[in-house]
Amino acid sequence: MPAHATYRSGCPINLTLEMLGDRWSLILIRDVMFGNRRHYRELLNLSEEGIASNILADRLKRLVETGLLSRCDDPTHKQKTIYSLTEPAIQLVPLLAHMGAWGRRHTPVSHELSVRAELLEKGGEPMWEAFMAELRSIHLGAPAPRRSVFAELQAAFDRTIRRRRASSK
Repeated sequence: MPAHATYRSGCPINLTLEMLGDRWSLILIRDVMFGNRRHYRELLNLSEEGIASNILADRLKRLVETGLLSRCDDPTHKQKTIYSLTEPAIQLVPLLAHMGAWGRRHTPVSHELSVRAELLEKGGEPMWEAFMAELRSIHLGAPAPRRSVFAELQAAFDRTIRRRRASSK
């Protein structure tokens, strides 16, 4: 967290919420984590929720300042920046898995967008640990693990989309 920040209390839940900011911060972390969206344009144009460009720029700046994302220049394009998850953001996997599981039980989710949450819930801690290891490889340069949870989650999502399209024909 920024050194100049002042906090409402020392409660760990409060401090976590202050660090994450608002819903957009978690949505952006979700999109980087589960969608591998690493550039500003991807985050803007592929947003399911339709984030505004000024909000996106502000939240990316805040997430970098709080140490949840890092940024570096894209070597393939002088005007692009690559955003990466930091270790503290990677450690949000269990929290996001629990939020997804809660949302599946208590909100009117779409099947397509909840299939990854379902897999993470069923896979539990071993799957979360494997996913975090993979994220460390993608974002922090750690050795690549044998298992690709990202590929498993994406394959389940793709299957769901194909089934939906086939049933609507």
